[in-house]
Amino acid sequence: MEQFEGRIAVVTGAGSGMGRELARQLSRDSCHVAACDISAENLDETKALCQAEAPPGTRISTFVADVADESAVQAFAESVANDHETDHINLLFNNAGIGGGGSFVLDERSDWETTFNICWGGVYLCTRAFMPMLLASSEGHVVNTSSVNGFWASLGLGIPHTAYSAAKFAVKGFTEALLTDFRLNAPHLRASVVMPGHIGTSIVINSGKVLGREPKELTTEQVADLRTRISRAGIDVGGASDDDIRLGMQLQGEMFRDNAPTTAAQAATAILDGVRANQWRILVGDDAVALDALVRERPDEAYDQSFLDLMRARNIFNLAT
Repeated sequence: MEQFEGRIAVVTGAGSGMGRELARQLSRDSCHVAACDISAENLDETKALCQAEAPPGTRISTFVADVADESAVQAFAESVANDHETDHINLLFNNAGIGGGGSFVLDERSDWETTFNICWGGVYLCTRAFMPMLLASSEGHVVNTSSVNGFWASLGLGIPHTAYSAAKFAVKGFTEALLTDFRLNAPHLRASVVMPGHIGTSIVINSGKVLGREPKELTTEQVADLRTRISRAGIDVGGASDDDIRLGMQLQGEMFRDNAPTTAAQAATAILDGVRANQWRILVGDDAVALDALVRERPDEAYDQSFLDLMRARNIFNLAT
């Protein structure tokens, strides 16, 4: 699918970050876009940006839904058919995701399952819901956002990262399996797995909102729990007040967004270039490329201190910041 003009694309997580930039770049190429997000306010901003930039006649629709809710996803698919007056779509970007549920041992089950159900369940449910419309197209492409944490389940030795990593591994495996399934049973369809490194998005901030853990609203008990976890990671916060901890968490989210080596717009461009080139495996960012090579080179050491030492020696940490 070298050209997007006149095609119909569905984009989840389109209210911010890579999803918003995908919607903007697709619509600038005269691709009709059906955008979904959990935030109506963010979706309105995305729609306004797309409409301001898209050529006349480009249709932009929005729908508020939690992609982990099957009934909401089915309603989204029905709205796409109605809003775009179509029986088919050409592109499905399963991009929605949050972070959370880092520890299987310590974190609340609800946090773990919310993260997993959005990051993996959203991909599964949306692909199920839109498969009839993809099959009805003359040419279609499913683009699933995994992560470098879909091949390296870590943020470092002191930070458990179980729910997000498990979900992103599932997304990667599912997409790779679709390659054979489509080749045999729907040869007009393609699939790609996207594995970004550190991209400048608001995922950390948005995740706190979804999980009810916005820094400024953290309770005394939640702050105490954070102190324990931060200390376990080898960071001394004994002299920090509760408000210092809250502020630190807020700054962490802002720094993740503002200090990334790859912008959301750059990531979206890389993804769309990969789709045009029919790449089934799309690494986004120099940090993702370098980390992928190192994991393949030293798989047995991937979760040892020696691996982190190699990351430092090869400047991968600096590539990611």
